[in-house]
Amino acid sequence: MKVIALFISVFITVAGYAQNSLNNYKYVLVPEKFEIFKTENQYGLNTLTKMLLEDKGFTVFMANEELPPQLAANKCNALKADLVDKKGFFVTTVTLVLKDCQGNIVFKGKDGKSREKEWQAAYDEALRDSYTALKSAPYSYDSTALQQQVAVAQQQPTQQVQTTAPAPAAQPQATLADITGMLYAQATANGYQLIDTAPKKVLTLLKTSLPDQYIAEGGPAGGIVFKKNEEWIFEYYKDNKLVSQKLNIKF
Repeated sequence: MKVIALFISVFITVAGYAQNSLNNYKYVLVPEKFEIFKTENQYGLNTLTKMLLEDKGFTVFMANEELPPQLAANKCNALKADLVDKKGFFVTTVTLVLKDCQGNIVFKGKDGKSREKEWQAAYDEALRDSYTALKSAPYSYDSTALQQQVAVAQQQPTQQVQTTAPAPAAQPQATLADITGMLYAQATANGYQLIDTAPKKVLTLLKTSLPDQYIAEGGPAGGIVFKKNEEWIFEYYKDNKLVSQKLNIKF
């Protein structure tokens, strides 16, 4: 009995955390193609996911739709919908997952199941079954919660400098070492700004007339950022020598 009680207590705690986190978000982005499938909107699941999330009360956009300015400027204001499937005989299993911009799971639905033989009907039923967990979860958008979290995150580096370092510089300038980890692209009027996990802006990307090629400035070195063989490359000059550095960018 003690084990059962402990399990229930942990479950309620985790579920409450997920539900409170949901309240931080007004928007959800639905991709044109889920990774578990080969084609866009396969079996109509992307459209169905959008419809179900709107039924819950979220403002939902497909990845190819025009976004409102607030969301276009910072996609971290939205959750991203994803589907996870489990292979099994005679049973189709799909789980609806909502993640933040860093890939952390904010909400995970139940494992939706279907024994329908036709794929179209099976995936439709399984997704609707998984959604029942989200449908029953309390949700009320709190416009101040996410803003408060961002404000705290932005103030934290400055507070640490003031309490631990007497030096006059409140925030150290980004160095080339800062751009070796994961960088998150936030849209701006002229391109993107790359943010590390601190969070701290390490580089500004300005659009050019060529696709997937940007002018890089505002960081430790000026140069260009372009896509080559599905990888992002940052090229700049150091001591009169051309340097090429790979960047790990998540748009």
